[in-house]
Amino acid sequence: MTIQNNSIDPVSSSATQAEIQPEPSVRLIRTVNWIGLKTLYLKEVRRFMKVQLQTIWAPAITTLLYLIIFTVALGGVKPSVLGVPFADFIAPGLIIMGMMQNSFANSSFSLLVGKIQGTIVDYLMPPLSNLELLIAMVGAAVTRAIMVGFAVWLAMALWPGVGVTPAHYGAVIWFGLMGSTLLALIGVITSIWAEKFDHAAAIANFVVAPAALLSGTFYSVDKLSPAFQAVSHANPFFYAISGFRYGFIGTADSPVLFGGLLLLGINLVLGIIAYALLRSGWKLRS
Repeated sequence: MTIQNNSIDPVSSSATQAEIQPEPSVRLIRTVNWIGLKTLYLKEVRRFMKVQLQTIWAPAITTLLYLIIFTVALGGVKPSVLGVPFADFIAPGLIIMGMMQNSFANSSFSLLVGKIQGTIVDYLMPPLSNLELLIAMVGAAVTRAIMVGFAVWLAMALWPGVGVTPAHYGAVIWFGLMGSTLLALIGVITSIWAEKFDHAAAIANFVVAPAALLSGTFYSVDKLSPAFQAVSHANPFFYAISGFRYGFIGTADSPVLFGGLLLLGINLVLGIIAYALLRSGWKLRS
């Protein structure tokens, strides 16, 4: 009687399992972590979209109130500034002023609330480079600025007696992006430096708001004295507002090309500073 040996050789069994179940591979990020970059960007966008009544529509209505107050206060008087009606003159400045202020508000909140709530590791631990982290936060802030700007523009377009039809779309896009990026980078640097909400609020109230309001939003700097003209020309907000206004009315009270290149240079410098601060971990890593 023949007895068949049905036992399995343990050596061959291990080899077979090794062939069937290969070792798990490790995902290598060789250039840009596009998935992580997109994920962080969407996280930041969804954060302010969850409360869009507060982050998008409320700033749009507040900015529109400036236009209503000035037009109602003037009554039947219709002054002309830079060859256009006063309402058409201040409308573009109000649009980009709202964009810039909300860009700062968005980027100055992310890292700061992470430090205060102890969730800063959510930004520092993922496999993202410092540049990718910076791009995602700045991109989300600029996205919010664009949404606020479009909401303000739509409200002004429906308001009687105000013309907000762009004359130069390239200038509108360029100076809108440069102005929003400028404040987004300032917001990132502020969120790194700040240790509590009072610090960020101080920058917003004593630096951003005065610089925006005193940069030719409601007036032409040509009407100022030489001393105040020099102060206005030293304010980068002035070039963003003047260039953005040029995109709508076709005239500006500053050299458009110079202003566009100056804003680009300032943004590059601020970007390098923000990147260096993120890389150093200053006030981010204990």
